[in-house]
Amino acid sequence: MSERVEIRKLASGVPGLDDVLGGGIPELSFNLLVGGPGSGKTTLAQQIMFATASPERPALFVTILGEPPIKMLRYQQQFGFFEPEKLTSCVRYLHLGGELLADGLEKVLATIVREVEATSPKLVFIDSFRAVVRRARDAGQMELQNFVQRLSLHLTGWEATTFLIGEYEAPESDGNPIFTVADGILWLSQVTQRNSVVRKVQVVKMRGQGQLPGLHTMKVSSSGIRVYPRLPNPERVTSSIADRQIRRRVGIPVLDAMLGGGIPGGYSVLIVGPSGSGKTILSTQFIREGIARGETGVIAVFEKPPAEYLTTAPHADELGELVAKGKLKVLYLRPLDLSIDETMEEIATAVRAIGATRVAIDSLPGLELALAPSFREDFRESLYRMVGALVSLGVTVVMTAELVESYTELRLSPHGISFLTDGIILQRYVELEGALRRVACVVKMRGVDHQKELRLYEIGAEGIAMGEVLTSYAGILTGAPRRSDQPA
Repeated sequence: MSERVEIRKLASGVPGLDDVLGGGIPELSFNLLVGGPGSGKTTLAQQIMFATASPERPALFVTILGEPPIKMLRYQQQFGFFEPEKLTSCVRYLHLGGELLADGLEKVLATIVREVEATSPKLVFIDSFRAVVRRARDAGQMELQNFVQRLSLHLTGWEATTFLIGEYEAPESDGNPIFTVADGILWLSQVTQRNSVVRKVQVVKMRGQGQLPGLHTMKVSSSGIRVYPRLPNPERVTSSIADRQIRRRVGIPVLDAMLGGGIPGGYSVLIVGPSGSGKTILSTQFIREGIARGETGVIAVFEKPPAEYLTTAPHADELGELVAKGKLKVLYLRPLDLSIDETMEEIATAVRAIGATRVAIDSLPGLELALAPSFREDFRESLYRMVGALVSLGVTVVMTAELVESYTELRLSPHGISFLTDGIILQRYVELEGALRRVACVVKMRGVDHQKELRLYEIGAEGIAMGEVLTSYAGILTGAPRRSDQPA
């Protein structure tokens, strides 16, 4: 054979799944959709069937000892992917009851073969194939393996793409002939932790193409199933020289000067400080300044719904107008059991929709609380992947995080995440001449000759106003500074 055979790939119709599979479902492949009860196997199979079936590519759905087609259709038609007109043109159901299964594997195979020969389907689904295996245990492993291989050969010979659906637990796959013959294996699972349930899908096997490794979050909604591909662990994303030469100004002249002219393009910056220090105000100002300069922005909030956020944020009326004009998107990401991959997908979709160059995430503690426990336990790893993916989109990111004041040690971020970002702006409270004052400094701005002084600032009706540099005080970070000319 001197030329390579090109394997055509079918679009699954399940958002995100084709990316996980490595481009789609290989045509003429023999696939398993397996997992525990309630993991979404039948719904996934139905969604794939209605998306790929057509008069030119008819589908046959065989049910064995499971729910009859009339009952299955009653529930599946509640999903958005269900197309009733296909039932009369390209989708056919066949139910094999217990009586037929009791006659043995030969009878089951003969019935499936006869139906396939009569209708010539290009897509064949068998649900639940586990029923065949359970009933065939008395027949012996060799007869079961022979049955599986013959079924696979028949369906491949008829140029059909096949899906076997069954309830399996991971240990049961060892030495099972079905798993050996299969070209592709999708393993669906439910992870239960405390009061949280997260569905996941793993491509255990997919011959001839490189799938995305790992466990990927899967959500079931009224539209059907959506898969959120797992964000890879990125290598350190380094902004190009051209990006770093761009300065995304905050719009506060003194602070921009402290930053070395603004935040370099493609950077991620963490704004940390105690409650009431103005973190949200500063992040919002960063977005507003970009829009004033002809850019667009996205704000992802986790603590307040957009309607409430847009009425309590500084310059709320202006923000509402910017949203109406399509220059700003405000995302409220606070569903139960949120995954970091789902978060990234929502933000990335908003960024692409309006061509955003600036993103504000308010706040990281809010994001952490919204995550399902399985993602929350390793928050640093999740945040690392998300920051890398965001920066790879070419946007400049600012994130806010509350930092509990400590005057016995200098902390620059919660959870020890300061190393994940290119820059850090630190806000603190100090007692100065009998009054509580706010101070700010630029702790870090990678590769930039930024100013390092501590400077007072106030929060007013127009936002943040920077004040004088505290050059005549010592011990500022202890919370109780003293004048430099006074003895310690």
